[in-house]
Amino acid sequence: MVLGLLGCQTAASKPAPSENAKAPLAKAAAKAPPPPCPAGMVVGANVCIDIYEAHLVERGAAGAFTPHPHFERPVEGVTYEARSERGVKPQAYISRIEAAAACANAGKRLCTVTEWYRSCRGRGDTLYPYGPKYESGRCNVGRPHLLTRFFGPNPNNWSYKLHFNNPKLNREPGFLLNTGERDGCVNDYGVHDLVGNLHEWVADRVDSTLSKKIPLTNGIKNALERSTGRGVFLGGFFSTRDEHGQGCTFVTTAHEPAYHDYSTGFRCCRDL
Repeated sequence: MVLGLLGCQTAASKPAPSENAKAPLAKAAAKAPPPPCPAGMVVGANVCIDIYEAHLVERGAAGAFTPHPHFERPVEGVTYEARSERGVKPQAYISRIEAAAACANAGKRLCTVTEWYRSCRGRGDTLYPYGPKYESGRCNVGRPHLLTRFFGPNPNNWSYKLHFNNPKLNREPGFLLNTGERDGCVNDYGVHDLVGNLHEWVADRVDSTLSKKIPLTNGIKNALERSTGRGVFLGGFFSTRDEHGQGCTFVTTAHEPAYHDYSTGFRCCRDL
């Protein structure tokens, strides 16, 4: 009985780890490196990039944030921040100037052409985010043109303000989709909707070096000189397919940085 009691006593009285013994574990946990990118972003091609196309929130005087309707133009004099979240309509009708300001207000910036293009192609360096060949239904592309549906087939009858920026275009069901709605339109970095849904503004202006940053169609190459100084948006939108390049190579260079319409959106990047 004595031996049994002694044995139980020995097991029960085994000293707990001292505070000094716990200290190295606590120090190790405290020194764990922070995530390389903020919430809503992942590491792309040597840059943090938004997982989803951006939407806007309005920063109020008291610091509260209110979502801005995706189908309305940003209001002059209002401070907006860019947000990257799944399951919301991304912001259209936005210029490069406004997109850059929204990224900056969120502590980010617009991606460069090179960052966007290389991040679009993923680790596998493929023409489309999801692989080397076009696959129908993977991304939100190839839909009928809403301008024709609503305003007739003659572009001479369309006006910039009344038609290209008409709010009802991106309220039409089945055209502009929520972020991440097409699960197959994602690359191996985990970035969604880089092709289709909305065009995405980038930071570069058109110059003679553009063809060294991203492959260009002959039509765009031939127009580089007269397009010098204009803005650049990439990836196509829901009514394009391969008119200005396939997949990640889709480039539009025809518009000034102040341009906006129902097809123009953006996402943000940030240095690692």
